[in-house]
Amino acid sequence: MTKSSVPVRGPTWLSWSLLTLGTTGFAALWVLLALYTREQLSWMAVVGALDVAWMLRLGRWPRGAGRALAGLAGTAVIVALANWWIIASHLSVVLGLTPWESASRLGWNHAWTLAQLANGLADTAWIAAGLIVAALASR
Repeated sequence: MTKSSVPVRGPTWLSWSLLTLGTTGFAALWVLLALYTREQLSWMAVVGALDVAWMLRLGRWPRGAGRALAGLAGTAVIVALANWWIIASHLSVVLGLTPWESASRLGWNHAWTLAQLANGLADTAWIAAGLIVAALASR
């Protein structure tokens, strides 16, 4: 059987599960490290992008624009989840709530405002670099 005659299949439920586990697990790691160091650690977006690209390859996603788009989306989810939980964790201390209660009560506008205050120009550059690395490494 030649390489061109091998059927190309889309991602399976296992591929999606691996991507979901990789994104949520990496976001949790980012949050824990950020809370421990008391810094945003936005450079983790680049490492997260590489992790997502690796998960896509392990999940045997077919090469091409679809895999690059999945890598970009997975990295964006990591960045959003990590920032949401970092903000919620900091607010929970101030408000006397658990991080889970704080995260469930945090509104989009409030989270966006606090994310803009917490993330400077260097953080934005790291996040943008992470998204670029995700698109390139995942294709």
